[in-house]
Amino acid sequence: MKLGAFSISLNVKDINVSKAFYEKLGFQSFGGDITQNWLIMKNENCIIGLFQGMFEKNILTFNPGWNENAENLESFTDIREIQKQLKAEGITMLSEADEATTGPTHFIIEDPDGNQILVDQHR
Repeated sequence: MKLGAFSISLNVKDINVSKAFYEKLGFQSFGGDITQNWLIMKNENCIIGLFQGMFEKNILTFNPGWNENAENLESFTDIREIQKQLKAEGITMLSEADEATTGPTHFIIEDPDGNQILVDQHR
């Protein structure tokens, strides 16, 4: 199963303080809009999303169809197929992608310890 690019989305208290901290670790702004309280930062192949006031917990994120540079992959497994495979394995969906559609969508699952996993397809 190919899940695409991986990142962690962090729920931060102060996006400016967090940005400064991760810059000290060698991360650079890669995307997002700090004036809207979200920023994507990158250090080599490591991607961290900083989100202030948007969700309650940290979230593991996978993006089918993208590589770590947010570039479209020529070939990838559609999110609806991934969802079908996970449901067949008995994994419960917190939110589901509509399997009758095509294009961008997402679903959310939770691991046994309550960590949320967002699978978010942008194309």
